Amino acid sequence: MTFALRVRRAFGTHWYAWTMVAPVVLVLGVIIGYPLVRGVFLSLTDANEANVERNIGVNHLPATYKFTGLDNYQAVLSDAVFWDRLGWTVLWTVGCVSLTFLTGLALANMLNRKLCGRTFYRLALILPWAVPAFISIFTWRMLYNEKSGILNKLLTGGGIDAVPWLNDPTWAKLSVIAANVWLGVPFMLVALLGGLQSIPGELYEAAEMDGANAWQRFRSITLPGLRAVSSTVILLSAIWTFNMFPVIFLLTRGGPGDATEILVTYAYRLSFIDSPRNFSESAAWGVLILVMLSLVAVVYRRALRKQGEVW
Repeated sequence: MTFALRVRRAFGTHWYAWTMVAPVVLVLGVIIGYPLVRGVFLSLTDANEANVERNIGVNHLPATYKFTGLDNYQAVLSDAVFWDRLGWTVLWTVGCVSLTFLTGLALANMLNRKLCGRTFYRLALILPWAVPAFISIFTWRMLYNEKSGILNKLLTGGGIDAVPWLNDPTWAKLSVIAANVWLGVPFMLVALLGGLQSIPGELYEAAEMDGANAWQRFRSITLPGLRAVSSTVILLSAIWTFNMFPVIFLLTRGGPGDATEILVTYAYRLSFIDSPRNFSESAAWGVLILVMLSLVAVVYRRALRKQGEVW
């Protein structure tokens, strides 16, 4: 059976489903597909602020940039700045995802038990998810203010010197990780709490009757029962954190200096802040980020398949 015949038969059998999906595919193609193709194309040119198509008053200047092949990728990969940003981005991602997962798991286990006011606690812990991210980040920025922030007022009130939260490279890195963990815990909490509630209670009762203590029940029942949920949320959280532009940009703008700048914020800087704006190199950074995340997802999925977890 030829490919065209298989497509025709599939469309004839499921024409209603294809009709329902078509608008979504069209919108995704416009919103995601075109910018992606355009970005890949620009990464293969020398496009910058001086040679792209633009209007100056009533004068229209055509584009004069040229195709340069893989020169931009060679320049990025041979630049020490890329590897420095990549190292911090990986450390930032691993630190945030690890702390978010462990905190979400601990809170989910606590809220999965019967306790007074459990509904209130659940709503309170989900609150950071409901508040727009930029409002939360500006609130954290106020807390971190070295002179008038609440955190330093509490420290100085206890006789401890004020901490330069956003003005010292080490403290700034810890500060952005703390803010991002606070934003990410609600998602992890909800996902893991749903996974915990899907584990049959009879398993815990049987294990308790066999003399298993709390740690043994957690290790032998809870963790295996959460494996499917955990694998998915960890991958999603890693992708989101790797590309977490708002926290870094709104909290520190990559500072002090470039201490907290990750790959996506540097790509943004090349295209919208530095002068002259280098669109082609910024696009090359974006394509490399996409390739790295795709490779991580593929490797992660293969590792899960070997463990019997298929998604």
